[in-house]
Amino acid sequence: MIAVAAARYLLLVNAEAADRLIRQYVEGWLEGDAAMILASVSADCVIVESHGPTYRGRDQIARWVDTWFGAGGEVLLWEIRSLEVLGDAGFFEWSFACKWLGERYDFEGASAVRFKETLISNIREYATTAPLYDWEGVWR
Repeated sequence: MIAVAAARYLLLVNAEAADRLIRQYVEGWLEGDAAMILASVSADCVIVESHGPTYRGRDQIARWVDTWFGAGGEVLLWEIRSLEVLGDAGFFEWSFACKWLGERYDFEGASAVRFKETLISNIREYATTAPLYDWEGVWR
């Protein structure tokens, strides 16, 4: 059983390659490059955005990306604040800004990422719901 688990682990992307995949995915959004985004995800990848939409499979992800950019969507900022990878999972915190349908949106969040072999197989995003502030005894 241990040999099977070890063999499975050897098929997974290493930490350096996982880091590159996450950065490639983010950079693809920043550059408006659908091919770069899609090259980082597996055929059966599932992406869950922080506000609910779920995209299942590379074909649906491609339709989402093309539709979003086609409607004038633009990622203005996607700064990775921290990034950790262990085995077939990764986690990164980020600051994000985009322009969508003429309005600017800014928020912070984090994404949990899973890898299968050499690609991203799952991304689950989480976002803050209000601006961050230092608590000083009262809530805003």
